[in-house]
Amino acid sequence: MQLHPWPEAPELPAPVIMDQRWMDAVFLHWRIPEPVAASFMPWGVAPDNFDGSAWVGLIGFRMRDAGLGRGPAVPYFGSFIEVNVRLYSREPDGTRGVVFLTLDASRLAPVLAARAAGIPYVWSRASFVSGGEPAGPGRTPGGLPGAGFSVRRFRGGARSDFAVVPEFDVELADPLSVHLTARFGLHSRFRGKTVYIPNAHSAWPLYRAQLTRLDDQLVRAAGIEVAGPPESVLFSPGVHTQFGRPRVLDGAH
Repeated sequence: MQLHPWPEAPELPAPVIMDQRWMDAVFLHWRIPEPVAASFMPWGVAPDNFDGSAWVGLIGFRMRDAGLGRGPAVPYFGSFIEVNVRLYSREPDGTRGVVFLTLDASRLAPVLAARAAGIPYVWSRASFVSGGEPAGPGRTPGGLPGAGFSVRRFRGGARSDFAVVPEFDVELADPLSVHLTARFGLHSRFRGKTVYIPNAHSAWPLYRAQLTRLDDQLVRAAGIEVAGPPESVLFSPGVHTQFGRPRVLDGAH
C-alpha cells in the first residue's frame, strides 16, 4: 500500500482557545458529486476533492477533557459523545478544512455555547456502544471488541446507529485516509462572515475497520443522499488537539 507522509500541523496562532481529546473515533466516508458539496460551502472556500470526487463523512468519537485555553478540563461538561456529518473544504491558497453540516452532542451546555459561535450543534441522546465480535487479536482500549455510536435527536427524531471492528494489524497511511483525516481547521459562517478556526494535533493512529452496523438518518437529514456502504471505514484510538485564534477570510461577506 502506498504510504503518504502525514502533513505537519501549522503552528497555532495565539492564544490557544480550546484543548480537548478525541477518543475512539470511527470514520465512515462516501463519495458524492462535487456540485452537491459545493452547495454547502461557505463563501470563499470550495470542496476539497480526492480522486475526482467530493466526500461526506459520518464521524463519531468520545470527547474527553475539553477545556478553555490551556486550562484544566471543564468538569462533567467537558466529556461527551459527538457524532458529526462533515464535508471537506479548501481555500484558494490551499488551506484545507472541514465544513460541519451537523454535530450531535450529548451535553446541552456545549451545544448552546457552540451554536452561539455559529457551529451547527444539535442536542441529542448519544452513546458509545460495543461494535461486535473481535477481528483477530486486536481489541479497542478498555477491552471492547469494537466501537460504535448511537444517536437519537430530541427534536425531529433523526437517529443513527453505526459500529465497526478495527483491524489493529492494518495501520493505514494511504493518500485517501490522510486526505480525510489530516484536517487542521474548520470553515464556518459567523455573523454573515466566513471564518476559519485552526487546530493542531499529531497524526491520527489509523486502522482499517470492518463495518458491522449502519442504520443512519443523519447524513440524509443534513441534506445529502448516499447509497450503499461507505467506501472508507477507519478507526482511531484518538488524539489530543488544540484550537487557536479564528480568522476571517479576506473579503468574506
